[in-house]
Amino acid sequence: PPPRSTVEGMKTQLDLIGIVVSDMAASLAFYRRLGLAVPEGADSEPHVEVTLPGGLRLAWDTEQTVRSFDPDWQPPSGGFRMGLAFRCEDPGGVDEAYEELVAAGYEGAKAPWDAFWGQRYATVHDPDGNPVDLFAPLS
Repeated sequence: PPPRSTVEGMKTQLDLIGIVVSDMAASLAFYRRLGLAVPEGADSEPHVEVTLPGGLRLAWDTEQTVRSFDPDWQPPSGGFRMGLAFRCEDPGGVDEAYEELVAAGYEGAKAPWDAFWGQRYATVHDPDGNPVDLFAPLS
C-alpha cells in the first residue's frame, strides 16, 4: 500500500489531483499529448478522471462544475487552477481532520458536507492559499 501520513492519528492518503479548466477539450488534448490515456469521448464531459500508474488519480472539472458546488468560485488571478485531495478513512475522519487543521490555524474554506457525488467533503487552504480537499466515501 502507498505510504500514509498521519494528522494526529487520522490516516490520510493523497488520492486525487484536480485541475479546473475553462475548456475541457483543449485541456484534455494537452494532457493526451503528454501521454495520459484520457478517453477520447470525454472532451464534452463536465468531469473527467484517469488513474495514473500507482493508483493516483488526475481529474479535470469545468468551471461550471466547480460552481455547481462552490457558486462563489472565481478563476485565479496570477495563480494556478489545481487542488490536492486527501482521502480520509471514513466520513468522520473528514470532520476530524478539518477541525484539527482549522484549530491549528489553517484557513477553513468549506466546512464538511455530504456532496452529491457520494463523498463527505471539506476544503482547507494550505499556507499559500491553495485549496486542499479532504474526503471519504459516504458508503
